[in-house]
Amino acid sequence: MPRPVLAVLILLLSGGVAWAQPTFMSTGAAVRRIELSPESASDAVEVSISSGLSSTILFDSELAREGVVLEGRERFSLVDIGQATIRLIPADGISPGDRLRLVVRFRDEAAPGSATFLLVAHPAKAEPFVEVYRRKRGVETYREEAREAKAEAQRCREENDRLRAERSAPQGLAGLLSMGKVGSGGVEDSDLGKTISRGPGVAVVVRQAYGYRSALRVAVDVLMAFPEGGQPWTATGAALRDKSGKELNVLQVWQVAPTSSEKNVRVIIEAEATSDSARGPFSLKMWEAAGPRIVTLSNIAFP
Repeated sequence: MPRPVLAVLILLLSGGVAWAQPTFMSTGAAVRRIELSPESASDAVEVSISSGLSSTILFDSELAREGVVLEGRERFSLVDIGQATIRLIPADGISPGDRLRLVVRFRDEAAPGSATFLLVAHPAKAEPFVEVYRRKRGVETYREEAREAKAEAQRCREENDRLRAERSAPQGLAGLLSMGKVGSGGVEDSDLGKTISRGPGVAVVVRQAYGYRSALRVAVDVLMAFPEGGQPWTATGAALRDKSGKELNVLQVWQVAPTSSEKNVRVIIEAEATSDSARGPFSLKMWEAAGPRIVTLSNIAFP
């Protein structure tokens, strides 16, 4: 068995150093709902935004367009203020961790008369839709929230069952087989070295790249070289997005601990995917914990 395949088999089981993928709202996520009250009107509500991705805030009241104040408006490629909506697309110049204030005022005289949002820039993910309510909501809204809470509880139960099954499974290849994560064809692999391309971000050199697929998982194993003289880089999060913008559920990001003398960085990203949900090509974004250095790779296709 080739050594890269063996490494991914070990990763899929759980060996080694891994960083948990942060829980974050992304494209395709459920609509986030916020209720404003006179008591909380002065509190700033955080909304995650990301360069090139659309975020829309929908209100249940008409806006006073002349009363909308956006800090750093020139840093957005699109600012569309409608009768009761605000759509934002940050430009490429916005940096991860940037925090920009958005203040809106409503046309009627009901309380609260305004709302404040803190737009927090993330390297690769954004909240696509945020609904804001000022008035007492009807029974159907509460029923919808109850349905969402029930669905979330079900997802948590399924995740708990999955984790229990993995902990009770045998180690090695037997563990993968027992959990149904390897089909009759085993783990398929493909060399991405000739097709993968670098997108905007850190100017890394891709030394080698492989894509892998098992019955329920995919993985990308990439060896990169960073520019000379740079600080060590550690991947703490990643997003695998297809050409329509839909993301795979990234399970873990694994990296050999970087050193100041090591020029090459090896990162493996593992995600949930069936054969139908992992049709390429995909783009891959990887980011560090508290820094602007983002690595973007595109044209990734799994076997």
